[in-house]
Amino acid sequence: MDFATIIGFIASFTIVSIGILIGGPASLFINTASIFIVVAGSLAVVLTRSSLGDFIGAGALAGKAFTNKVDKPEELIEKVVEIATIARKDGMIALESLEIDNEFIAKGVGMLVDGETGSSIKAGLGIDTSMMIRRGKSGAALFEAWADFAPAMGMIGTLVGLVQMLANMSDPKTIGPAMAVALLTTLYGAVIANMIAMPIMQKLQQRLEAETLNNDMVISALLFISQGGNPRLLEGMLLGYLSPKASAKLKAAVS
Repeated sequence: MDFATIIGFIASFTIVSIGILIGGPASLFINTASIFIVVAGSLAVVLTRSSLGDFIGAGALAGKAFTNKVDKPEELIEKVVEIATIARKDGMIALESLEIDNEFIAKGVGMLVDGETGSSIKAGLGIDTSMMIRRGKSGAALFEAWADFAPAMGMIGTLVGLVQMLANMSDPKTIGPAMAVALLTTLYGAVIANMIAMPIMQKLQQRLEAETLNNDMVISALLFISQGGNPRLLEGMLLGYLSPKASAKLKAAVS
């Protein structure tokens, strides 16, 4: 679970909810027409600019922003150094029985066991990385589009409410509901964009960058192993992928 995403999401809505309750009854901020225009309307526009498969898969993609965590690079370094040590000591065939949780590393190790060349390993894993980047960018772009369209639909709802209000100025009873539509559609659009769509988009982008860096590091390690490199040299080489703090921590752990 990604607790930072979950805590931040809950906290942001809790803060806004408390502010609403302090200012008056929550029912004042609920308007069916506004919800329909902004939520249904913005989702319909997102569907227009997306493929049906991407749109349907958006829910699962958003769930990953809350549940999936990227492997820590220092843990991956420890794993590939272990793999390099076994390969150098007992040969590539000894890696066949090794349990590996990371699917990307497992695929690369399988290629090592099969005797694939370094260029083949780089090409095969490079394709996986490229497809991962393509899927990640597509998913992030979908939520970015929602963040753009929701406020726009809010503005459309505001104009709808203003037109209704101006068309019925002679009837005071219709002014309040029309003004509520005008204001609440803007509010709903801002909430969707700034509290849901944009944070999820940015989280997906951050995760994609981290996973891409991890994959590049793993490919470099596997190419080093395929050439029979010294595991100690491998560890030093891969420390460049870490932040200074993580690098110092890993050095202290192995020294």
